[in-house]
Amino acid sequence: MKYFWWVVLGLLPRLGSAQTVDPVQQVNVFLGSSGDHGQLSPAASYPFSMVSLGPQTYPNTHTGYEQLARKFLGFTHNRFEGVGCMGSGGNLLVKPFMGRGPQDAELLKRTEHAEPGYYGVAFANGQKAELTVAQKFGLHHYSFPAGERGMYFDLSHSFVKRFQQEQHRTQGNALSGWIEAATTCDAGRYRLFYYLEVSQPVQWEATGAHQLIARLPAGGATEVEVRVAFSSVSAAHAKASMRRESFQTIRQQSRQAWNTLLSRVQVQGDSARSNLFYSLLYRTLQSPYVVSEADGSYQAINGTQQKSRVPIYNGWAVWDNYHTQLPLLSLAYPAEFQHIAASLANLYRFGKKDFATQHEPSPTVRTEHTIVVLLDAYRKGYKLDLRGIRDSLIQEVNRLDYTHPDKALESSYDAWALAEILSELKEKKLSAHYRQKALGYKDFWRKDFQDMTAPDVDKLPARGMYQGTIWQYRWAVPFDVKGLMALMGGEAAYRQQLDAFFAGDYYNHANETDLHAPALYHASQEPWKSQALLHTLAVDTVVQHYFNDNSRGIDPYIGRIYQNQPQAYLRTMDDDAGAMSGWFVLTACGLMPACVGSPVYYLSLPLFQQVKVQVAAKKQLVIQVEKFAPQRRYIQAARFNGKPLDRNWLTHEELAAGGTLILVASDMPNTRWGVKQQWVSDAQKSY
Repeated sequence: MKYFWWVVLGLLPRLGSAQTVDPVQQVNVFLGSSGDHGQLSPAASYPFSMVSLGPQTYPNTHTGYEQLARKFLGFTHNRFEGVGCMGSGGNLLVKPFMGRGPQDAELLKRTEHAEPGYYGVAFANGQKAELTVAQKFGLHHYSFPAGERGMYFDLSHSFVKRFQQEQHRTQGNALSGWIEAATTCDAGRYRLFYYLEVSQPVQWEATGAHQLIARLPAGGATEVEVRVAFSSVSAAHAKASMRRESFQTIRQQSRQAWNTLLSRVQVQGDSARSNLFYSLLYRTLQSPYVVSEADGSYQAINGTQQKSRVPIYNGWAVWDNYHTQLPLLSLAYPAEFQHIAASLANLYRFGKKDFATQHEPSPTVRTEHTIVVLLDAYRKGYKLDLRGIRDSLIQEVNRLDYTHPDKALESSYDAWALAEILSELKEKKLSAHYRQKALGYKDFWRKDFQDMTAPDVDKLPARGMYQGTIWQYRWAVPFDVKGLMALMGGEAAYRQQLDAFFAGDYYNHANETDLHAPALYHASQEPWKSQALLHTLAVDTVVQHYFNDNSRGIDPYIGRIYQNQPQAYLRTMDDDAGAMSGWFVLTACGLMPACVGSPVYYLSLPLFQQVKVQVAAKKQLVIQVEKFAPQRRYIQAARFNGKPLDRNWLTHEELAAGGTLILVASDMPNTRWGVKQQWVSDAQKSY
């Protein structure tokens, strides 16, 4: 009966109100775990850990798990949550079985329960499995009925058959070695070292080139544990990371680690909305991964072993999450973000590529716009040696692609970031050169994005662009909104074209191409339109026509985008390593980056009566909403630290210093608030 007790006990905290339970108890790890609605999994995970120990079902989604599936193939040890190209990871599959062999043992799910740091399942044949994790460490606990039993290990298992090679050795009840597989989209490869121990004596049998069976002793204990530690450096380092505490101790430590990080942002309001909030905040804290060891060793992306005095991270999806997840971390998780930003800068020392190298220390995706993130971090006060990587930054910008309309705009953004970095380094002449290169986006914009009467302006994709339409990409100039207004014929024309964009439902929240567009009214005389849009997209019914199978859907989707259920997002909408979750979290807090690279946040009405962000060890940012109502979306007035606030933006420095922001809510827009002292990005001027 042990299994049923932990199911019941695991559910009990959810019966309380959102105001009285810990944030970790409000997380629904099954959100987005069914179909193509987020590509998320309920795997046991730990904050920023390369180990993600979870179920492998048949059939599966990008993370190895489909919530509706009953048949289990076993359990795997890593996955990159929410990314495309059919996922990344899925290494080292373990299948517990009854009888003579795994081929005759079918695992059919009967019940399951999961929470941050824990996953448990009971099968129809009486077997049970519980999983928990720590940093670089995973622990399986299996319960068997009486009879013959064993465990099957597939060292060649990998999502999308991306396995390449492996080496292993057995010694007593231990299995160790390394596994190499292709990264996301097959762009590069990574190598993971592991050390694994079974809690009982076992008899090893090779059943294939990369498959083994560990037979358990007849008449032995029916409770079996498998301890696994990972490293990007060596099997010896993996063994050194092995934990010896009990299952319950590791589970409690993982739960506490999650609760500590989730508690950095506290919200007060409707319990259902609060549960959704923490379920999405949880997804912003899973990657990138700490890949360095306790002694500072780590594998660089050129395959060499290096040493660092601070944690080194890897596992990037920067193109996807630089608008949202990374700015969120920079505000609410400054200690972690310092190391994340430094790790991004460190890539340039060892041959950074837009996608993966052939020597990645973990699964990874892509790093375009890293230069924008570095500029953003530097201006927010994070310590980075930009001068030390100056030449590599210049070389990267000199290689940028301008061959397609979308690439031309995105490359111009990076050129602008380089110009701003060179300005920070007091290299005015070179900065001016790259500023002019960035402003060259105007020629591309006039050529491809000015004429909206062409027949392909709402085609997904068009003109060789990547997962976006002309309507969606034409707003991709966040570094020069002032210049964009001029191209459109002035601010009035700019607002009219934004009106047409959203009124025609050309906006696509299923991908990141125009994710910043709902906030663009903030740069105009009608900021209240962004206040309404952000609220609507976060919690109200919307119409969405576009999906990531390169189509304007046959039938539009009508409903809410963010839902606290397995089919949580739009069809084909990936979470993309916290990118989409981060958008919701920022919107729920009433904050949205105006332009990554310029440390400014636009203000909208939060989705909660109160939000508290622990911006530093002894500093707290409190955002309170007077006259709050769940459906109110407009700011009537504002006060910051007791003084009236007429502008609709605050700097990172102001927010990170802590204090109290009070926003007065209204059912109707105040068309006079937030239109003075506007902040509008202008590439002609250095910030």
